[in-house]
Amino acid sequence: MRSIAIRIDDVCPVMDWEAFSRFSALLDKYEIKPLIGVVPDNQDPCLDAGDKRNKAFDDPAGYAAWLKSLTDKGWIIAMHGVHHVYTTQNGGLFPMNHFSEFAGVELKDQYHLIRHGLTCLKKLGLKTDIFMAPGHSFDKNTLRVLRRFGFRYITDGYGSFPYERLSFTFLPISFLRKAELKGEDGITTFVVHPAEMSDKDFEEYEDLFENRRDQFKNYSEMFNIPALKRNRGTDLLEYMMVTTKHYAGKII
Repeated sequence: MRSIAIRIDDVCPVMDWEAFSRFSALLDKYEIKPLIGVVPDNQDPCLDAGDKRNKAFDDPAGYAAWLKSLTDKGWIIAMHGVHHVYTTQNGGLFPMNHFSEFAGVELKDQYHLIRHGLTCLKKLGLKTDIFMAPGHSFDKNTLRVLRRFGFRYITDGYGSFPYERLSFTFLPISFLRKAELKGEDGITTFVVHPAEMSDKDFEEYEDLFENRRDQFKNYSEMFNIPALKRNRGTDLLEYMMVTTKHYAGKII
């Protein structure tokens, strides 16, 4: 039976607090501890939920204390980009989308960007070695800079197990949710954007958590599984899968 972990994207002070709280309540109910992607210095107006945001988070100290409360109960932090603003039309190494905050950006500019993100996280009392690229898009320069700053994990890639590539451990995400639910071995990640979920989506997740509780694991279990070594053929297959999903999404 395939094990499934949860990752939540787009965590920032102005996010849709109602949607986040609704989904986090489900996780708490079923004692599932996810990975959350914290945007260090959000400048993406699309993430601003307006009246649905938590006004208490206008105080950085309150936001930092809330994030600490999540880590205290076992939730894991990833750095989700820096500004969450797409500045290129480059899909990079994992071209699920043809836009990026990082892919195609000069090495020195990526260095300054990521350093700024880490500084912002430090001010919040956070430290992580897991990177979550907005839009799933990054390039070799991104990885060079991340290595320099001590990152070890990338939450992206397709596969049934964590795998090694370019001196990082990639922690795979789901290619097709229905197929993953029927998978026999390994572990994957369901990517969740609470602000984009409908009532039906919340109901489906509660049904999954209720009826497949043994299949859902804490994200920390990802780190207990030895990473597989991959070859160029497998990397090419992954690239083709990502490209297929990209164009299928455009057609849909």
